[in-house]
Amino acid sequence: MSVQPKPGLVARTIISQYANSPTLVQLANNMDDYINPDANFDAFYDFVWNVETAQGFGLDIWGKIVDIGRMLTVPGDVSYLGYEEAISWQPFNQAPFFTGVQATQTYRLADDAYRKLILVKALANISDCTSPSLNRLLSNLFAGRGRCYVSDTGNMEFRYVFEFALEPYEIAILTQSGAIPKPAAVLANVLQVDRSTTFGFNEGLMQPFGSGVFFTSSGLINASQ
Repeated sequence: MSVQPKPGLVARTIISQYANSPTLVQLANNMDDYINPDANFDAFYDFVWNVETAQGFGLDIWGKIVDIGRMLTVPGDVSYLGYEEAISWQPFNQAPFFTGVQATQTYRLADDAYRKLILVKALANISDCTSPSLNRLLSNLFAGRGRCYVSDTGNMEFRYVFEFALEPYEIAILTQSGAIPKPAAVLANVLQVDRSTTFGFNEGLMQPFGSGVFFTSSGLINASQ
């Protein structure tokens, strides 16, 4: 019975004088199946080395490299007693008084969200903190969500402006993760404004009287921690 050496490493290894020995060729083929590290190399590349396809612990390693963690602490979904103008507060018999201690919960980013955060942090590590580079960071992190950009308000302050609502964990990314850089000695704020529900001028795609509400300072969040 004729046994052919497997193409690749086995075929290159067996010398011609043993090429017609079915026993030796089969032994070499079996050894290639048992100990050939090619599959392990491919798996290592896909799950660890290539950040675009890395999963689980592979992304955790990349997070260590760019200095960004997977765990975020976000405010808990708790409503308190307060005035209606503050948007999120509730009337009597609907919510408790604020105790002075903000309820929080720890959020673990899924692989796809964490991968995006790692890539943004990698770009942030080499960013010059100019408006174009910061806008590029925001567009990568919030792709497909709507308009987002930085606005220089003067007096050593600037804002990350989002024309859409942010999720609690996204606010945590902006204010706690350290992935979004800011110029030194500059106060940064996060501004959320939903143009479809906010009163303003038509040229700014805002809403007229009776169709929109005034923007309040509750839409501003300090991002300089």
